[in-house]
Amino acid sequence: MECTVSTMGCSSSADYSKHKYNETAIKATALIQRWYRCKRAQLEIRRRYSLTIFESIEYADEQEQTQLSNFFTFMLEHCVHRGEVARTSTSSHVSPGADSYVIEYEKIDVPDSYRGPRLSFPLNIAHAKALLNALKNQQLLHPRYVLQLLRETRRLLKEKPNITHVSVSYFKEITICGDLHGNLDDLLLVFHKNGLPSENNPYVFNGDFVDRGKNSMEILIILFVFLLIYPNDFHLNRGNHEDFILNMKYGFTKEVLKKYKVHGMTILYHLREIFSWLPLATVVNNKVLIVHGGISDTTDLDLLKLLERNKLKTLMKLPKLETDRKKQVKIQGISLDYAELFRWSSQPELTEEERKQVLDILWSDPKKQHGCTLNKRRGGGCCFGPDTTDQLLKKHNLKMLIRSHEFKPDGYDLAHDGKVITIFSASNYYEEGSNRGAYIRMNPDLVPHFIQYQVCVSTDKRKNWERVKTIEQSALQTLQKRIFIHKQKLMDTFAKYDCNSAGRISVSDWAAVMESVLQLKLPWRTLKSRLVKTDPDGNVDYMSCFYYMDTARPMHQVQPTLVETLCKYSRDLQMIFNIMDEDQSGLISPDEFRKTWKIFSSYLDIHSHDEAIDKLVQSIDYNKDGYIDFNEFLEAFHVVHKLENKAA
Repeated sequence: MECTVSTMGCSSSADYSKHKYNETAIKATALIQRWYRCKRAQLEIRRRYSLTIFESIEYADEQEQTQLSNFFTFMLEHCVHRGEVARTSTSSHVSPGADSYVIEYEKIDVPDSYRGPRLSFPLNIAHAKALLNALKNQQLLHPRYVLQLLRETRRLLKEKPNITHVSVSYFKEITICGDLHGNLDDLLLVFHKNGLPSENNPYVFNGDFVDRGKNSMEILIILFVFLLIYPNDFHLNRGNHEDFILNMKYGFTKEVLKKYKVHGMTILYHLREIFSWLPLATVVNNKVLIVHGGISDTTDLDLLKLLERNKLKTLMKLPKLETDRKKQVKIQGISLDYAELFRWSSQPELTEEERKQVLDILWSDPKKQHGCTLNKRRGGGCCFGPDTTDQLLKKHNLKMLIRSHEFKPDGYDLAHDGKVITIFSASNYYEEGSNRGAYIRMNPDLVPHFIQYQVCVSTDKRKNWERVKTIEQSALQTLQKRIFIHKQKLMDTFAKYDCNSAGRISVSDWAAVMESVLQLKLPWRTLKSRLVKTDPDGNVDYMSCFYYMDTARPMHQVQPTLVETLCKYSRDLQMIFNIMDEDQSGLISPDEFRKTWKIFSSYLDIHSHDEAIDKLVQSIDYNKDGYIDFNEFLEAFHVVHKLENKAA
């Protein structure tokens, strides 16, 4: 009996210990889960504010496009010399005659040594598959075939209406893709997952095929090939980046001239024509409207159907030049008649009402609030509310609006009670791992199904916190660069709040100044710890926000505003250099620099001293040969992180 009791006692003790162990384990598990969820939430907050930084700066950059156009117009009007246009052996000049396409491509020989894809017209699916394989392996299509492809594409697009009507019968679905922005891997992945275009697998690509990414030309080639093979089942809409002025800023022009050094300008001229002939919208089964940007309260589909879309070469307004004034500029080493370049945008124009119709459908964004207001974030188009959507859908007996134009972390987004769908197909848009891409599959019942994807190079090899850290660091450096190029204006505004000249102001004053100058609508208080230092009293050392960035070769001998403005246009330093290089020698002499810099100072309404300009020339002339070459010029106005400077 004692033994039994003893045994029972041991058993009870063991059960109690086991129970306590399980209870402790459960508590530990709950704590670990809570810690994990907290860390996940913190990472998600960091990821979201990083994407907000990228998006805000992107919109601000677009808003400044008009200022950039005015800046280049001013510079070219005052700086570029008169003279005969230097024609290169590349035949960069193209007469606008109807036969110029035929003459150009037939004149070009394809050497036996060429190992890339070959095209013969009419095209078939075998050509398309061979081309896909070649471009995937980074082969370049010969310019003869490119020009012939552009000729055939233009011919076909001229037959298309402004608004394409597509019917999807039963047992058939249509695929709708958004922005690709030069990301070839995304296009190839879509075709891999969803199948190649065919009569039974129709597609609509909703604009912004080019700019930002490095393979815009390859994407256009693929899209144009499938358009020619399946003209009734493959559809293209124009986006706001199918605009040759935007292409000069956002990379497509440079990409074409780099890949096709001899025939690049010819190709760009023809693409300018093709972009103007792209349809403006697509309607599926008379119920779903697909446009690149959006709508406004004045959008009229009947008017859009009738306007002459090819007259609108660009939506960027640029001053017209006097026809007898010949000026010359070089882009990436190719001589170009400036008057001819901007004549591309001065063809017979649409009326202002017609231009606004196109501007609104290419540049607008939806908003949650009712009403329709100017899109101040982008500097073009409108922000339209749910009432504006309902008004247009009801007027034209439509069910929904599908648009692109706007970055979405998940690749798609629904607004206005599901009546407005945004589809964005460029994954890793800001940074690898920053977002998914997506496309829509829609059946005859017009129910959208979203397919998400993400091109993976190294993303799948890294942990989530590593991906977020990379995205965050890139976003912060982008923001720090923007802070640096507004340094003088920020300092002047900080000084108004720093009555005692202590170099410190309150957090609320610091946040107010940052927003008033940069106008990015960012959570500055949240970002404070990543941008500035604070003292023990919690006040901000506002000079510390300029610590992280500087020009590659710091310059302190000239008015900061001048340097900061050229840093602001760092993407366009090639063109600025060639504007200054009056004799097209590839070198800027001190006299050329001094003359141009004075004119530049007058543009900014700043008095510039000769002595300061001479010191600036000396600081830029790194090898001290008495001239400034392009590499020296690039380094002088290239903004880098100070850690990069030290590493260099």
